[in-house]
Amino acid sequence: MQRRSFLKKASAGIAAGAVATPAIAQSNPTIQWRMAASWPKSLDTLYGAAEHIAKRVGEVTDGKFQIRTFAAGEIVPALQVLDAVQAGTIEMGHTAAYYYYGKDPTFAIGTSIGFGGNTRQNYAWWFNGGGAESMAPLFKEYGCVALAAGSTGCQMGGWFRKEIKTVADLKGLKFRIGGMAGLILAKLGAVPQMIGGPDIYPALEKGTIDGAEWVGPYDDEKLGFNKVASYYYYPGWWEGGPISTMLVNEKKWNELPKAYQAALQAACNEVCTITTAQYDAVNPPALRRLVASGTKLRPFPKEVMEACEAAAYELYDELMSKSEHWKRVYPAWKKFRDEQFLWFRVAEVTYESYLFSSKVGSKKK
Repeated sequence: MQRRSFLKKASAGIAAGAVATPAIAQSNPTIQWRMAASWPKSLDTLYGAAEHIAKRVGEVTDGKFQIRTFAAGEIVPALQVLDAVQAGTIEMGHTAAYYYYGKDPTFAIGTSIGFGGNTRQNYAWWFNGGGAESMAPLFKEYGCVALAAGSTGCQMGGWFRKEIKTVADLKGLKFRIGGMAGLILAKLGAVPQMIGGPDIYPALEKGTIDGAEWVGPYDDEKLGFNKVASYYYYPGWWEGGPISTMLVNEKKWNELPKAYQAALQAACNEVCTITTAQYDAVNPPALRRLVASGTKLRPFPKEVMEACEAAAYELYDELMSKSEHWKRVYPAWKKFRDEQFLWFRVAEVTYESYLFSSKVGSKKK
């Protein structure tokens, strides 16, 4: 009797579970969102990161949270993603926060500012150094939630028609540059131009601009900049480790089931690793191809680097009285950056300085 009673109760439990499981599954609705990216489809790195996020969210939610990805210009221009997310025209956008420094210079810190940290240091600040929390009030003012969603690693300094030998060569130079670094170059006489990725090549080809920076060898080769400019400079001191940003309309974010929020957060975290790894893999062979095809690779002269760094800190000090968000975020960011530099000098730089200059390993086959 006890055995029959147990089996009866167990069967009832299984039946209840069979009914409950679909009910739980049905509690998460089917949602369709649109994501606008600031990148052209031709870039399987940056635009590919946006696609990866959408694909992964769909997989994790068993197809219930569907995100359609649109390239720059398909819904909104490359530099208007924040405005579209804020207005609710789209639910989310994959972009670079520094594109919107004209609204508030502090947006630039969310991506990268001149002479800041590398990718690992910027991730450390965003995820573990209070970065995300300190930036949140600014994004909230614009009706957005911001998630870190990738990094290119240290970028190149860009393409120029003429050599940059001295600071004087920057005077009057019409240069396409992203983010607040244009304000730094303007202090040295350059004329910065903010142009979205898809529009850089025609501007460079027509001579509307004298030079342009984008990302690095792989992406720059795809966009064909080597066909219209000969000199390729490094490093991109304004983007030592820029963070791409996923902007989500705050109202829409709050309406998402917690499981969907977690899925989106996890997908964005995933591309933080994937994108950086991809760039590290594809840039070396791309740089070899560019040099083999006639590109003239040049480092920025020390004089130019030092002048740019001095102008950068002059600007940062000026912004303390111009933006309450900058005054709130920058000092803590700078303190964290300095601590990171101290640590990296101990182990990372010592290791790399030896290894990159060593002839021992190069002799081994």
